[in-house]
Amino acid sequence: MKLIVPSHRTLARLFLLQHSTKYCFALANSMTTETAACTSNSVPTSIEDVSPSYLQLTTKLKLVSQLRRVSSVLDYDRTVFMPQADECAADRGAQMAALAQVIHEKATDKEIGTLIERALKDLEASSADEFQEERRVLELSKKSFEKNDRISAELEARKAKLSSESYGMWTKARAESDYSMFEPYLKNCFDVAMEVADAQRDDDSVPLYTQMLDDYETGMSAERIDEIFDEIKNELVPLISLVLGDTATAPSTDPLKGEFPVEKQQVMNEQIVKSIGYDKNFGRIDVSVHPFTSSLGAHDVRITSRFSKDEWYQGLAGSVHEAGHAMYEQNLGNSGLSIDSALSMGVHESQSLFWERHVGLSKPFWRYAT
Repeated sequence: MKLIVPSHRTLARLFLLQHSTKYCFALANSMTTETAACTSNSVPTSIEDVSPSYLQLTTKLKLVSQLRRVSSVLDYDRTVFMPQADECAADRGAQMAALAQVIHEKATDKEIGTLIERALKDLEASSADEFQEERRVLELSKKSFEKNDRISAELEARKAKLSSESYGMWTKARAESDYSMFEPYLKNCFDVAMEVADAQRDDDSVPLYTQMLDDYETGMSAERIDEIFDEIKNELVPLISLVLGDTATAPSTDPLKGEFPVEKQQVMNEQIVKSIGYDKNFGRIDVSVHPFTSSLGAHDVRITSRFSKDEWYQGLAGSVHEAGHAMYEQNLGNSGLSIDSALSMGVHESQSLFWERHVGLSKPFWRYAT
């Protein structure tokens, strides 16, 4: 059974559902024998009839989506399979920079902006209840196009190259426990991020943090984030003090320690994530320096975890967490349009943390797992 998951398409459908009952009653009351006899050819019933520009637009948008998925394949290979020599990281950085430049050029093609405006004009004659999903695609596409158009292809390429080189150095610095190795790369990452933010800025009245936050949590403001965390802090700090008290002792972590062959941990974790719903027929489970999920489309969603031979829980927690992300992605639509993308980072983390914390720390889960 297909799960209903929060996405941009879900929002469009909820809007349509809200108005559908009223629309159906109005239609029934206004129907006459004459109108009922009208042929289907007299009234446009599909987006093809209403807006040829929309179809041209989605063809271009889907091409950009596929190129971004290609970039994700290169990125996954970089973090999981690629040799870790500095020269490899430099070569992969050049490859990803070249692809990022092509993607940017395709995504900011002036014809995309023209087709968006034409399609919006085509839909003006339709009622507000019609073509809700297509309207949402146009809304998201216009916002994305305008934002991408403010930055240069050169900046996109430089950002991609820096990402690859920085990841390679981060893995080395982590292994050596030497922050100084990574520090200049991190500074460059911040500098480039600020350069991108400044280039995309179109409203000086909006705080810069709010503008940048919109890439991850659409519509959320810095002020609202502060309110949420203040509310959480006001409730949690007294609760933690009450639970711990003056005489509380930390629980023993001895059951987590010992000798645990990594290969056996991997077998166990795969069984668990498959049992909670991750479909490995449409994905992979690999090992990486830090756990992550990579979606190459709804039919190829991959997860990684990391393992320690003398502690078993971090591998399990990472696997269950990433499986939560992956199950969300596996149940999104596969149109290649923004309407079928994840709604926000907050929604994404709600899925992963639901499985890791609410399910994965529950007594019923551990009765099953043991």
